[in-house]
Amino acid sequence: MPYYRVVGEVPRKRHVQFRRPDGGLYAEELMGEEGFSSDSSLLYHRHLPTAIVKAEAVIPAGETRLEPNLPLSPRHFRTQELSSAGDLVSGRMPLAGNADVRLSYATSDQPSELYRNSMGDECVYVQRGRVRFESTYGVIEAGEGDYVVVPTGTIHRWVPDGTVNVLAIEAAGHIRPPKRYLSQHGQFLEHAPYCERDLRAPAEPFTAEGEEVPVLVRTRGGLTRLVYRHHPFDVVGWDGYLYPFAFNIDDFEPIVKRTHAPPPVHQTFEGPGFVVCSFCPRPLDYHPEAVPIPYNHHNVDSDEFMFYVGGDYSARQGSGIGVGSISLHPAGFTHGPQPGAVEAVIEAVARGVTTTSEVAVMVDTFRPLDLGSSALACEDAGYAWTWARS
Repeated sequence: MPYYRVVGEVPRKRHVQFRRPDGGLYAEELMGEEGFSSDSSLLYHRHLPTAIVKAEAVIPAGETRLEPNLPLSPRHFRTQELSSAGDLVSGRMPLAGNADVRLSYATSDQPSELYRNSMGDECVYVQRGRVRFESTYGVIEAGEGDYVVVPTGTIHRWVPDGTVNVLAIEAAGHIRPPKRYLSQHGQFLEHAPYCERDLRAPAEPFTAEGEEVPVLVRTRGGLTRLVYRHHPFDVVGWDGYLYPFAFNIDDFEPIVKRTHAPPPVHQTFEGPGFVVCSFCPRPLDYHPEAVPIPYNHHNVDSDEFMFYVGGDYSARQGSGIGVGSISLHPAGFTHGPQPGAVEAVIEAVARGVTTTSEVAVMVDTFRPLDLGSSALACEDAGYAWTWARS
C-alpha cells in the first residue's frame, strides 16, 4: 500500500515491550513482503500467532486443471448460468489462468472458513450483494462494485449478507496501484484516476474468542489445514503500509480524450504478468469527427479477459454479450465492435447522446490464459462467428 496507517493500540516505538493489562507481553507479528525489503505491517497479538496444535493436508474435492485455448478462439462465457457449491473460497470455479494469475467466479450465501493464501495477493470484485470481510487487520464491509485487495498471508474469512457473486483474481505475487500513478515516495499523483481518499481499510481491531481454530492455508505445495491454539483474530493494534483495502469501481475517475483512448487509461491495479482495468461511465469521445467506440484492435502481447458488470454495451450489440458475460479475446486474434455498431453509435451521437454507461472489469495477461471446465460449461459456442454476420 502507498501510505501508512495505524489501527488500535500500538507502543510508541517498534519492537519494544508492549504489555497486556495483566502484565504479560503482547506478541509481535511482522508481515513483510519481498523478504522484508518492501512494504510491511507490525501486528500485536494477545496470544502467540505461532501456536498450532495440528496440521493436515487437504485434498481438493474437484479437478482444477486448466486446458489451453485450442483451437485459438475468442470466447464468451455466461457466468449467470453458473452455480457453485460452497463458500466464496471453497466454491470458486476457475474460469481461466496461467502461471501468474487465476480467475475464478463464485456465488454463495455461506460464510467461508478462515483462509490464508500464501501464494500471492487476491483482488476480489463484488459483482452483486454485500459481504463482510473479516481479518486479523479488522473488518471491511463490501458491496456491489467493490474491489477487495487482500495481501499475501492475511488470515481472513468472507461472511455474505444474502447471496453474493464475486470474481476472484488470485495473483502469484503482489497487486498494487500502477507505478505511474504514484510519486517516488508512494503518494497518488494528481493525474491518477483515484487516490488515497477512495480507499477503505479496517478502522479498528476485530477480535474473536476460540481455541483450536482451523485455518485453511494455500501454498505452492498445495492445501493444508492448520489448527491454531487460539483464534487468530486477537490483534489489539497494528501499523504499517501492508493491509487489506477496498476500492469501489464508482470512485474510478475515467481519463478521456477527444478521440478514443486505449485500455491503459482504464488501468486500476497491476500484478505480476497482468493488469486490472475498470471501464466506467464516461463522456463519449468529443472530437467533431470522432468515432466514439473502440476501433478494431490486436493487443499482440496480451490475452484480454473482460467481465461485463453493468450498463449498456453499445459496441457489443448483436454479440450476445450482456451483464454477467465474460469475453476472452486472446493474443493472435483481432477484435473490435460488432458489425453495424460503429454506424449506430455515430447516429446516436448525432441525436445528442454524449455518454456511455458501460461498467466492466478487465484483466489483461501477458501470458496466454488456459481455460477451466467451468468456463467451457457456460460458453456461448457461437460467439466467435458473430463478427462474420452481415
